[in-house]
Amino acid sequence: MTRPALLYGLAAAAANIVGALAVTARATWSVRILDALLSFAAGFLISVSLVDLFPDAIAQVGAIAPSVVLLAYLLVHITQHTIGRHFHFGEETHSVSELVSMSALVGLLMHTFVDGVAVASGLRVSTGLGALVFVAVLLHKFPEGVAISSLFLAAGAGRRRALLSAAALGAMTILGVLVTSQWAFLRTYGLAISAGVTLYVGASNLVPEFQDRPGLRIPASFVGGCALYFAARAVAIT
Repeated sequence: MTRPALLYGLAAAAANIVGALAVTARATWSVRILDALLSFAAGFLISVSLVDLFPDAIAQVGAIAPSVVLLAYLLVHITQHTIGRHFHFGEETHSVSELVSMSALVGLLMHTFVDGVAVASGLRVSTGLGALVFVAVLLHKFPEGVAISSLFLAAGAGRRRALLSAAALGAMTILGVLVTSQWAFLRTYGLAISAGVTLYVGASNLVPEFQDRPGLRIPASFVGGCALYFAARAVAIT
């Protein structure tokens, strides 16, 4: 494991907690800003998945890579629609049961683990790709922390448990970083798995959160996320 991988993992985990603090501190903040952040993050995530992670996975493991990408996508889809089916990226404003909040947490743990795998796998290819993947992960960590902590509060949990739920997601990301360097399977297939999960988070988790919003602000944010990705890529990958 490299030091940058661990630092990236810690920073991503901190973003989960910052998102939870934004909710538990009862700070006044705009839902419109969150929507714009979600669309911006979606554009960046989908871009890094399709343009970098997918091709690099094929270069690394060959023709089996697309099948691994699809399998990872399907596994997250099944998990989200069985264990964590009530989860959405946004502040929960309706009362929910404790079972719903816990199932959402369990459902998210798998994909936050892969966040760490993605960062570590990207760094194994190059520092530039690792940095791009880190930015992609970081962009959705704040709304993820907002969502899980607000779910716990809506289920009647106290602020401490709400913060701990976000901290658990962050810890799982760090674990993903640590395990990738030790497990040969992840060193081999980590990029392909990351491509599938990253694509799912961007296209199937984030896009539905904002696609029905009126006006040009949200599409512009989405395109902005794609544009930032290509601008950052031009600098990071030479």
